[in-house]
Amino acid sequence: MRTVKEISDLTGISVRTLHYYDEIGLLKPTAKSEAGYRLYDDKALETLQQILFFREFDISLKEIKAVMENPALERNQILKMQRKMLTAKKERMERLIASIDDILKGENKMDFAVFSKTEVEEMFRTMLAHMPENMKNTAIKEFGSIEQWKEHYMKVVSSEKMQKSYAKVVEWYGGKDRFLSVSQNPVSKEVAESYNRRLGAILQKLIAKQGCAVDSFEVKEIVGEYGFVMKQLSQVKEETGLMLAQAQYYRNEKVKPMIDEKYGDGASDFFAQAIESFYGPA
Repeated sequence: MRTVKEISDLTGISVRTLHYYDEIGLLKPTAKSEAGYRLYDDKALETLQQILFFREFDISLKEIKAVMENPALERNQILKMQRKMLTAKKERMERLIASIDDILKGENKMDFAVFSKTEVEEMFRTMLAHMPENMKNTAIKEFGSIEQWKEHYMKVVSSEKMQKSYAKVVEWYGGKDRFLSVSQNPVSKEVAESYNRRLGAILQKLIAKQGCAVDSFEVKEIVGEYGFVMKQLSQVKEETGLMLAQAQYYRNEKVKPMIDEKYGDGASDFFAQAIESFYGPA
């Protein structure tokens, strides 16, 4: 057994911090001496080590406590989670060091990467796990194998252009961690179909107001509903960027003919203008 002072000397964590961890139930002492001093065994020291791993990423004590107390997670799962986080951080640090080296050599190359190689690989695995079999088989046939498909995916997603695009998307979600969490836990096929039916009904209501001004109450009310449903479906933190991107989608020259064919002449421009009027600068 070790005392608080011994744990503090060993880890560099202050005695006051260890007392606070005890107070909030994050790290309870294994026992107390007859004099009432806190005592910690090796298991408690291991728990403290896991806490410090999470603190390395500025994760709040409340969130750490929730993870540590999750009955669905056991020791090895937590360690694997932390290893993945540390690997991603290591790769990011290596890229930054390489960028500094380039600057020192006179090759000022900016690093626009949002996601590390490990995170991009995880995104591919998630996509593969949730993709319908017919689409998966079509992709495998096109690329020759899953490995060749993965290689192409890694190259495209890791490109500077794609990373810049992802930087905007990450903002919509309020951060990279939330984006990755949503990506790894998409809504079910049934839920997605339900939302898409609702979006179709909203667009039908919106096109019925095509004769109204885009800044009229009737149009704004429907666009507001459109944004609310898009926010729920995509699970973004704030939908403005997503909706303005949707407006640009309606302005795409390849998309406009399809939208106009489905909803009538001028529908694509009307949808774009209505969204921009609602979500654009005042």
